[in-house]
Amino acid sequence: MARMHSKGKGKSGSNKPYSNDPPEWSNSDKKEVEELIVQLSGEGHTNASIGSILRDLHGVPNVRLVTGERVSQTLQRLGKDTGYPEDLMSLMRRALRLIDHLSQNSKDVHNRRQLELCESKIRRLSRYYKDNDRLASDWTYKRDQLRLMVE
Repeated sequence: MARMHSKGKGKSGSNKPYSNDPPEWSNSDKKEVEELIVQLSGEGHTNASIGSILRDLHGVPNVRLVTGERVSQTLQRLGKDTGYPEDLMSLMRRALRLIDHLSQNSKDVHNRRQLELCESKIRRLSRYYKDNDRLASDWTYKRDQLRLMVE
């Protein structure tokens, strides 16, 4: 599939090996892994960083093989769900950094274009999350209220 806002014709990269069960050497205690997920979420880590911490420090190569669901699904089931989805939040943080940059460098037309593209991605992703009931149906992206949403 082609890239959204560039001339690239796809992506290359490695894939995880297919497996239905965790390796024998891994920590495969479901209850313990769920407690670690809740603890790390309470410390303010994102879902992606929770997975990395579990992989690097606690011997859980793939949370999905141990618990049967993703980190975000586990947090949602346990009632510890965060406000906005992680990918939408990272795009909003990026837009905020670009807005701050453009406030000091008003003639930077290249970053002004990048801000437009980033905001386009935010609107497209928010439409997807509204359709799947992950965002409120009356939620809209507003540049002047962005700082309040991110912080």
